[in-house]
Amino acid sequence: MISIIELENNRLIAQLWLEFISDGNVEAICRMTAPAWKMHGGLPGLPAGPAGIRKLFESFSTVEQRWIIEDVIAEGSKVMVRATNTCRQEHFLNFAGNTATQVFSAVFIHLIVGGKILETWRNADDLGRVLQLGARVVPGNLN
Repeated sequence: MISIIELENNRLIAQLWLEFISDGNVEAICRMTAPAWKMHGGLPGLPAGPAGIRKLFESFSTVEQRWIIEDVIAEGSKVMVRATNTCRQEHFLNFAGNTATQVFSAVFIHLIVGGKILETWRNADDLGRVLQLGARVVPGNLN
């Protein structure tokens, strides 16, 4: 069973993770990441641990972003954070950013063990982002 102090520390770790992303503080994120860390729902093929964090950040084009935390729910070793991101990015998923400000929501669930993030599950409104950048949905052939 997890103690109340550990539960609150886990909540703080999950919140700091997004604050450090907003600040572009990759090395601070690496310090809070377990050597075996993996991400689900993010960039495919990320290596484990801090190397994966660094590769994730290297994949970003120039980005200005700010995460606003809406909800934090912690139970046991898992912490869920629902947040809204406001960003301007050079490109996203091969769509030109055109200096457009994008606003989207995301949910992150972190498994935190021994004060380190071991796994992260990400579910974000990436479709909404590319639509904000001018992408259009075209129905495919239904035959």
